[in-house]
Amino acid sequence: MTRRNFGQAALAGMVLVMGLGLSLIQPDRSAATAPAKAYFAGGCFWCMEEAFEKVDGVLSAVSGYMDGTLANPTYEQVSAGGTGHAESVEVTYDPAKVSYEKLLDAFWRNVDPLTPNAQFCDHGNQYRAAIFPSTPEEQKLAEASRKRLEESKKFHSPIVTQIVAATAFYPAEEYHQDFYKKNPVRYKFYKFNCGRTQRLEEVWGKP
Repeated sequence: MTRRNFGQAALAGMVLVMGLGLSLIQPDRSAATAPAKAYFAGGCFWCMEEAFEKVDGVLSAVSGYMDGTLANPTYEQVSAGGTGHAESVEVTYDPAKVSYEKLLDAFWRNVDPLTPNAQFCDHGNQYRAAIFPSTPEEQKLAEASRKRLEESKKFHSPIVTQIVAATAFYPAEEYHQDFYKKNPVRYKFYKFNCGRTQRLEEVWGKP
């Protein structure tokens, strides 16, 4: 190999090594922008699905069941009140566009935090309001958000919304998914007669 060719080969090798080195020290942005999931219960999952899917940065919300004792429960089993599950939503979101704290804000504004084992016209433990953190960080954020509300003295009654570690989430039957889109007339009739909007305005004021 001539000196010139050797020099060119050495230079190419240095460039390759430097490139590999830079790639090793560059932060992995794929993990930061990968979709994340969050879990909440706020009474009728049709309504919580609509509320979260209107939040910028939320990719989807799936109706389902969480925090019970029976695997793969059906709607009939959960609505009968014997499984311990809550009607819940699995919220898939882009952390680069919306934070978990913002999802907590959206959650609180869409529940009655003062009523235990019921939400609006739906009564029973299966309709309880709850936050289901999946990580210690989410647990801390959820507890901090509840504490801020308590310290705000906004309410004259105690906040009874539960914060319970997430367990297995079971998607609800297909006919429940995106119910507010598929059956808008029936959905609006239910939501109005349930007094959901009216009670939320009493608790939080008009949006």
